[in-house]
Amino acid sequence: MRFNVFKNTALLFVLILISCASKTKNNLNETNTVLAKTETTIVNTTTKSIIVGANQTEAYLPLLKGKRVGIVANQTSVLFKNVTSSKTPNFDSNTHIVDTLLDLQVAVKKVFAPEHGFRGTADAGEVVKDGIDTKTNLPIISLYGNNKKPTVAQLQDVDVIIFDIQDVGARFYTYISSLHYVMEACAEQNKTLIVLDRPNPNGHYIDGPILEKEHTSFVGMHPVPVVHGLTIGEYAQMINGENWLNNGLKCNLKVITLKNYNRQMAYDLPIKPSPNLPNAQAINLYPSLCFFEGTNVSAGRGTDLQFQIYGSPFLPKTDYAFKPKSNEGAKYPKHENKVCHGYNLSGIKQQNGLNLSYLINAYNTTSTKSDFFIANGFFTKLAGTKTLQQQIEAGWSVDKIKATWTSGLNDFMVKRKPYLLYQ
Repeated sequence: MRFNVFKNTALLFVLILISCASKTKNNLNETNTVLAKTETTIVNTTTKSIIVGANQTEAYLPLLKGKRVGIVANQTSVLFKNVTSSKTPNFDSNTHIVDTLLDLQVAVKKVFAPEHGFRGTADAGEVVKDGIDTKTNLPIISLYGNNKKPTVAQLQDVDVIIFDIQDVGARFYTYISSLHYVMEACAEQNKTLIVLDRPNPNGHYIDGPILEKEHTSFVGMHPVPVVHGLTIGEYAQMINGENWLNNGLKCNLKVITLKNYNRQMAYDLPIKPSPNLPNAQAINLYPSLCFFEGTNVSAGRGTDLQFQIYGSPFLPKTDYAFKPKSNEGAKYPKHENKVCHGYNLSGIKQQNGLNLSYLINAYNTTSTKSDFFIANGFFTKLAGTKTLQQQIEAGWSVDKIKATWTSGLNDFMVKRKPYLLYQ
């Protein structure tokens, strides 16, 4: 009797051990599966380098054979060292696309330069002049100033235009406006446009008011939100597909797509896209802080922390202050040589949406509300609507303002879907 009880108890104990071991093994297997998936994801995003369109010469050199070529380019238009596909020539170092194509015996006729110029050193808003590239002796034609659109004469000796510019995904960043005018000129003159795609460092979110047609300008040409989430290749497709070109023209467009890219991947630009966007933090904060360009508040031009700080002589004293001085990319900065009280955002975490709290805080605490928004209407051009200024002046909260964007953003998400090239 006692033996049977002992035997049954022992048997029950063994069964429990087996069951626990089985569950532990299953849990371990599940954990290993999750870890494996995580490790696979990490491997896929860290060991496979993004290959930009420019590096994929095998995809676009055949399109240039026997053609006369013009290039829209600046300092970001490079092929990166050791980031190649199997059929791409192995360039020894980062080389500018103009130099690369000339080395490959492509008949490059001229370079078109956007805002900030071919070498990217001109101030924001500064007129970029025509000239000659001292390295290649190619003519440089400015697309910033009075001549924003290539003329018939400028394209007369060109069959194909290459557009290779690093964008940052904000509506008021003027490279996409230059893209529009280049596409329009190509469509009117029956020229082919090849866009060499590059990642959007702010491609992980979409936010902001939709531009209203009556506020169209060079800092906002299309009915899109402030942050549109598109690469420049996707944006070109949307310009074409939505009939945004003059008279509904269609550009003969070819996009050389990125490899190993999705819009949720973090991407730090290896070359600053303009003089006042020196690093990833500035690029991430740019969509939120650029609104200050239409106010009496400095966003850090004339310092080493451009678009990472904000302040003015009219804000109350805080723990942080700065004094803008003339420098490369900001010859005459706002509040030059004056003490600006404000905030240093260079250490904050990545923003995943437009942050209006900086703008609203500055307006609410300024000593001169009547002069906060610059009288020339530039704030409205940046916002793409008069409504945002009116909402801020009326004391609306961030959440209440953003709620008014929801319908427009939802409509835009649907509208842009056919033009997406990446997940």
